[in-house]
Amino acid sequence: MQNYTLHIPKEIKYPIVLSSPHSGTQFPDKLKSLFRDSILECPMDADWHIHKLYDFVLDMGIPLISANYSRYVVDLNRSPQNESLYNDGRALTGVTPTKSFFGDELYKDQYVPDSKDIEKRIENYHAPYHAKLGELLESAKQKFGVALLWDAHSIKRNVPSIRKEAFPDMILGSNDEVSAPEELIQNALNSLKNSNYQIEHNYPFKGGFITRSFGKPENRVYALQLEMSQDLYMDESNNEYTKNKADQVRKTLEQVLKNLGEALL
Repeated sequence: MQNYTLHIPKEIKYPIVLSSPHSGTQFPDKLKSLFRDSILECPMDADWHIHKLYDFVLDMGIPLISANYSRYVVDLNRSPQNESLYNDGRALTGVTPTKSFFGDELYKDQYVPDSKDIEKRIENYHAPYHAKLGELLESAKQKFGVALLWDAHSIKRNVPSIRKEAFPDMILGSNDEVSAPEELIQNALNSLKNSNYQIEHNYPFKGGFITRSFGKPENRVYALQLEMSQDLYMDESNNEYTKNKADQVRKTLEQVLKNLGEALL
């Protein structure tokens, strides 16, 4: 299986690239024997169905790249050097996590990836995704003179190891307002706030490694992350996509991306 799935529309109409780095649920055959069976059957921290939720972007003329492999194989939204994203006491997972957000052991027999294993995973799975994402953004910039990465994520409504309180509906991350110009951030926030959803900005999530590494306004390459609670579009009890709820979310997301795309043209 290829590391990622890439969907390119027949005509690219907006300088936006949609990334879904955590929606993968598969495991490479050569690594399956290391993981617990329950983890292989249900990788709990997946951003379930996010690539499906956003597949409308192809009709908008926006390319979509989504990971095929689970973040438990390698986390595409973490630094290869394992630098911490936050320093506020929340539970943190690295580029090759050994536990889920809920404290469950991922591996059999207390296995811990060694430096050689980690290096191979970064080379085989992490680097190719980032390289392709960079190519897509550079292509958009060459065509339009500017590019915006929209990094799409979701999470269970309640994850006590990260935050005691329930998460809001949606959290826009702009890396403390440095990964995109102020007017573009406000454009996204205003569009989101026109919905019926509860919207927060940069708390409790301000963007992971992808947003922070690609968002370089000085180079006219911008990045925004949107985290959302999974019960907005799916059933958290069985991880099934719920079409009637998802369709409402899709309308909001489509309007946000349309407004951003037109502002960039």
